[in-house]
Amino acid sequence: MSRLDPPVGGVLFDCYGTLIDILTDERDIATYRYLSRWLVYQGVGVAPENLRDLYTSRVREALDLTGETYPEVRVEDVFSGICTEYALWNIDTVRLGIEAARAFRAASIRRLGIIEKSKKLLDLLSTKKIGVVSNGQRVFSECEMRALGLYNQSGFVIFSSDLGYQKPDARIYAAALGKMELPARDVLFIGDNT
Repeated sequence: MSRLDPPVGGVLFDCYGTLIDILTDERDIATYRYLSRWLVYQGVGVAPENLRDLYTSRVREALDLTGETYPEVRVEDVFSGICTEYALWNIDTVRLGIEAARAFRAASIRRLGIIEKSKKLLDLLSTKKIGVVSNGQRVFSECEMRALGLYNQSGFVIFSSDLGYQKPDARIYAAALGKMELPARDVLFIGDNT
């Protein structure tokens, strides 16, 4: 930045592809085989192929029902519904929806790590107001950020799953600016996309 640039009072970071390097495969049947086996021990019996079809169709249906231009759903709610339908005995479907979402994420991850240059940038900008705006699921994204030591480095984290819509919807940025108590002109956004 030059002396002619306006001062930056705050910085918003994207999460995935900017702070966290991640590769997942939610289509691989191996992901669903692992989850299907894990679910049996939780009291849910559903075949891997059926689980994959149910998950993808129910996420699609839930997205369609939102009426949002850039819709987002809470995957733990999707898993809770599947667990309710395929329960083998009496289960706590709310708790199991959360745990199934996390087990699903663990099964789908092929690579997970921190982007070191971004971590250094976070350290350099520690005197600024810092926030994270992520098209992510709080149910497991917060765990990933905490495990990598990123969650507490920002003043706040906004996950699209909490709002029901995702970037590039302007409301997600407005929510972040509200938390920062800064106008958009004073905030720099750092991300790999919108």
